[in-house]
Amino acid sequence: MRRFLVWLGAGGLVALAGVPSALSAQGFSVNEYGACAMARAGTAVADPCPDGSAIFYNPAGVANAEKGRWTIAVGGTFIAPRGTFTNDATGLVTPMDNNIYPVPQLYITGGLTNDVSAGIGLYAPYGLTTEWSPNGEAQFLGYKSVIRAIYVQPTLAAKVGKYIKVGAGFDINFFHVELAQHLDLSAQQAAPGVTFGNLGIPTGTAFANVDLTGNATGVGYHVGAIFQPDKHISFGIRYLSRQKVTVDNGTAAISQVGTGLILAPNNPLGAPAGTPVDSLLAPQFRGAGPLQTQGAKTAVRMPEQFVGGVMIKPVDKLKVLFDVTWQNWKVFDTLAIVLANLPEVVLPENFGSTVAYRFGAEYELSSSTALRAGYLRHDGAEPTGSVTPNLPEGARAEFTAGLGARLTGDLHLDLAYQYINQQARRGRTVPFGQPDNGLYSFKASLVGATLAYTF
Repeated sequence: MRRFLVWLGAGGLVALAGVPSALSAQGFSVNEYGACAMARAGTAVADPCPDGSAIFYNPAGVANAEKGRWTIAVGGTFIAPRGTFTNDATGLVTPMDNNIYPVPQLYITGGLTNDVSAGIGLYAPYGLTTEWSPNGEAQFLGYKSVIRAIYVQPTLAAKVGKYIKVGAGFDINFFHVELAQHLDLSAQQAAPGVTFGNLGIPTGTAFANVDLTGNATGVGYHVGAIFQPDKHISFGIRYLSRQKVTVDNGTAAISQVGTGLILAPNNPLGAPAGTPVDSLLAPQFRGAGPLQTQGAKTAVRMPEQFVGGVMIKPVDKLKVLFDVTWQNWKVFDTLAIVLANLPEVVLPENFGSTVAYRFGAEYELSSSTALRAGYLRHDGAEPTGSVTPNLPEGARAEFTAGLGARLTGDLHLDLAYQYINQQARRGRTVPFGQPDNGLYSFKASLVGATLAYTF
């Protein structure tokens, strides 16, 4: 029986290690950090909005602040994802849970001198929440995945001569991860060369729930520059550094899930007919059992970002913008999970870098009102075989619109809407290494609002 315990534990670890595959795609990178830029499809590297969001879009834009004038901007983006998985064999359609997820932003910027400005911002450049039914088809790879990377960035910016602005910030990353799944009993070994599936336990029989959580802090930096030779044109570049976040204090809370099953006569375990399977498994979850709640460790790499763009004013009231964003998801090539009572597993991820093309426009209706619109498209980072319920990611086209209005002389409101249309993509709800077994679809609506006050 001792060998059975070891094999069961190792099988559980393999299943658990499949969960964090969500940490590896364009989909958990967020680019909506202010309603003004959001309405322009995120085109802001060459001409950041005056709401403090330059702290993310290009730290050099903070240098636009006037001496002695400060702006406080608070806002948020509300994301409503909708997705399904359609099984090839059964035709069963499993929907994602219909929830709404908020992403907050807070910026404070101001001019210290005529040439030097400062600011601090709070935003979330990486984040993800996907939720499916705990009893649905996604339960064995991950029915809930939460990633939250909140950056706090103090920033300095300066004008260098007449045409150039530069800026830099120091990023403190407050990272949180939560990943939940069930383990499938039929895949576990009950005796040498015999799985519980061989004993008649149906495929898809949950016997354990795993909830992995962890928190950590990372550090990085953010730099940018703007070159504006004329009021009708400007160029911008920015670089957000990669980070390695090490989770040393994680917890894997593992609990037993009742099956209600009994063993048949003449079973290979030598147990009497009618023995409850749950009582046979119970020792795995207590005492020295390998499936008790235990410590967990892992490390996650946040990819670097590089953005270049241009703003052109063909007429005084119209801005046309274009940005290209590159993210190096190749840094997430493998994932290692270390649990206190189980062997380490290292999984290959093999993700590739991604490129996004963004087009935006802004038209000034009056001195107090502006209309905005945009379009963007990007490819996906996940290779074939890696698309799972944790992050059903793929190439996307996105459409944006919004407006800005000055409510009083010092108070400004921006609103934005964004629609994400992702191409349907084949993926799996079965373990790593098995063929894709269905089709994922994904859409999302986003609404953003920012209120800025200057004093």
